[in-house]
Amino acid sequence: MSRFSPTETTVVFLLGGPGSGKGTQSTNLVRDYGFTHLSAGDLLRAEQVREGSQYGTLIKSYITEGKIVPMEITVALLSNAMAETLEENSKKGTAQKQGNGAGKARFLIDGFPRKLDQAVFFEETVCPSEFTLFLDCPEEVMEKRLLKRGETSGRDDDNAESIRKRFRTFVETSMPVVDAFEGQGKVIKVEATGSVEEVYERIQASFEARGVRPASF
Repeated sequence: MSRFSPTETTVVFLLGGPGSGKGTQSTNLVRDYGFTHLSAGDLLRAEQVREGSQYGTLIKSYITEGKIVPMEITVALLSNAMAETLEENSKKGTAQKQGNGAGKARFLIDGFPRKLDQAVFFEETVCPSEFTLFLDCPEEVMEKRLLKRGETSGRDDDNAESIRKRFRTFVETSMPVVDAFEGQGKVIKVEATGSVEEVYERIQASFEARGVRPASF
């Protein structure tokens, strides 16, 4: 039994390789479509330092040892973040009036699920997803973008060797998620080359075709 009903809550997964533009396009979607943006990575990082956290020490030890944090923890953090958002919305009385009049809360979950078992576990226990937005971008384009970002980002993993490793990991672990959802007719695949504006126009056209309207506040 899932915690949230898809009749009241819309969940969209956002997947794409490193440098495909997930962060940039998330900002656009939050602004125009009323999504609440949730990043599994950000939630894990915040939980590490949150006072009184039941998971903090455990997360820190997994990350220090270079291991993947158990999916139960990541999914619990996402689920709790969704519950907090819904509670805040109901207190403010700000149930979003969506273009389709459904008034459903919209969540954009960025960079998750990274593996198929995570996808299955989330949909069974939290909420079935509406669809996955997949930013499809060639490796050489992503590498060029990340190397450029590395000039100013200060991120240790924005170098050619790390980028290639991250791309391999994405192909091996996350592409099976995209393929599985595609088999269910639950993937919007957008070519993520060209300018930010061009990519966003493609996303908007794909959303329109699927009946997803911008939020009207």
